[in-house]
Amino acid sequence: MKKKTNLRWWGLWLVISVATAGAVYAALDSLDNPRPGAADLVLRSWLLPGQTSHGHYQIELACTACHAGAFPSRDDVQEKCESCHAKDLKAADDSHPRAKFTDPRNADRAARLDATYCVTCHVEHKPGITQRAGVTLPRDYCVICHKDIAEDRPSHTGMAFTSCADAGCHNYHDNTALYEDFLVRHAGVGRMQDDPTVLARNLREVIEELGDYPSETFPPVTLARAEADAGDALPASAAVHADWAASAHAQSGVNCSACHVPVAEQGGDPAAATWIAKPTETACVQCHGPEVNGFLAGKHGMRLKAGLPAMTPAQARYPMKPERQHEALGCTSCHGSHRFDTAQAAVKACASCHDDEHTRAYFASPHARTVAAVARGEAAPETAVTCATCHLPRVAYDTPDFVRRTLVDHAQGANLTPPVKMARQVCLACHGLGYAIDALADAPLRAENFPHAPTRRVRSIDMAVTREAEAREARAAQERAESVATEGGSS
Repeated sequence: MKKKTNLRWWGLWLVISVATAGAVYAALDSLDNPRPGAADLVLRSWLLPGQTSHGHYQIELACTACHAGAFPSRDDVQEKCESCHAKDLKAADDSHPRAKFTDPRNADRAARLDATYCVTCHVEHKPGITQRAGVTLPRDYCVICHKDIAEDRPSHTGMAFTSCADAGCHNYHDNTALYEDFLVRHAGVGRMQDDPTVLARNLREVIEELGDYPSETFPPVTLARAEADAGDALPASAAVHADWAASAHAQSGVNCSACHVPVAEQGGDPAAATWIAKPTETACVQCHGPEVNGFLAGKHGMRLKAGLPAMTPAQARYPMKPERQHEALGCTSCHGSHRFDTAQAAVKACASCHDDEHTRAYFASPHARTVAAVARGEAAPETAVTCATCHLPRVAYDTPDFVRRTLVDHAQGANLTPPVKMARQVCLACHGLGYAIDALADAPLRAENFPHAPTRRVRSIDMAVTREAEAREARAAQERAESVATEGGSS
C-alpha cells in the first residue's frame, strides 16, 4: 500500500514538473510575439522576478524592450536603455554623461561608482530598494564622489548628502534649470513675469511650408459640411457631420477619408477604399508625427509603442475614476472622434479619468481662474493655464525644413521627475525662477495644486548670486594686485 502511495506522489510530481516546464517554455516562446495576446501576457507575467519601477511597469510584459535575449550582457542592456532615453539625456545636457566616467582623469571615481551603465543606479524588479526616479542606490549616493564638497563650497557645510537631490538643489542628469549662470541670470524676478503668456500653436499657419505634411493629399482649404466624403461607406449622423464641419480638420482640408481610410489607399476613389470605423494613432501620425511620437513616449501611449494593448486607467498607479477604468487610451480618448476640441482635451479630458488630489484641486486654483477669465473674454487665450499647459507643454523647435513650429509635447510625464524640470520648460513662461523653484520644492503645495504662494524658500539662487559676487570680487582684487605690481616694476 505504501509503495502505491509513493508511486502516486511521484506521478503527481512528474505531472506538475512537466506542466511547469511546459508553461515556462510557452512563456519564453511568447517573447518572440511582437503583438502578444492575452494568453501571452499571462505567460509572461509568470516570468517577472519582482515589481517594476513607476517608469517601466506599463511595459514590463514587453520583456525585449529592456532585455536583449535570455542572457544579455550589461552592454546589451545599456543599448536598450539608450534606445529610449539617450535623446532626452542629450537634450538635458546630461550632467553625468558616460564620457565623464570613461575619462582617465576620473578613474578613481569610476572605480567607486561605475556610472557608465544605467543599471548601476537603476536596477529593475527591486521594489524594496527602489526610490523616486527608479534609483536603487542609497539616497546619499552623492557622497561617493563629492564627500569634500564643503572645501570648495563653504555654503554646503553641514548639509546632509541625502538632501542633494531635493527640489531646487541638484539633479543627477538634468540641471538645465539649476546651473549657476542660469540661476544668476534669472535672479531678481518676482512672482510673475512682465508678460505671462504661453506659446501659441501654429500648425495651420506653417502647414504649407512643412515638407513632411501631406499637402498634396490633403490640400489646406476649408471644406463645407456637404463635402464630407464618407458617403454610404461609413454612414454617420447629422451630429457627427456637424462636429467635423466645425473642426480644425474641415478648416484645413482634412476630410473623412483622411482618417478612416488606410494610408496606402489615400488619394484614390473613396467609394472603392477600405473604411476603418475607429482609426488609431496610425491615422493621426500622417499629419501630427511629432505629437504622436510624444504620445507613444509618454505614459498614455508607451504600451502601444512596445507592442502591448493600449493602456487603461485601471493599470495606472494614480487614483482614477472608477467609471473610466477599462477604457483603452488613444488619441481620441482626449480629443474626441470628430470635434477635436483642444479646450476639452486641455482640462475636462484629464479630469474625466484622473481622480487624485492635485487634479481635483485644480478647479479651485488660481490657474483655473485664468481659464475662466479667457472664457469670459477678459483675457487673451495664451494666458490660460490648463492641465495641458503644464503637463503637455507647448514647445517650439525648428523642423528639417527650417520652419519654426510650436506644438504640444504629448509625452506628458517628461517633466514630472524631478519636479524642478518643469521650471524651465513651463513655469518661466509666467513666473520668476525663484518663485517657481520654491513652489515646485513644496510637495504639499504641489498636491494642493498651488492655491497660494510657497511658504518656504530654496536658497539656490541666493547661493549662486553670492558665489558669483565673490568670484567677481576675487577677479577685481587680482586685477588690482597685478596693476600695483606692474606700476611698481615700471618705477
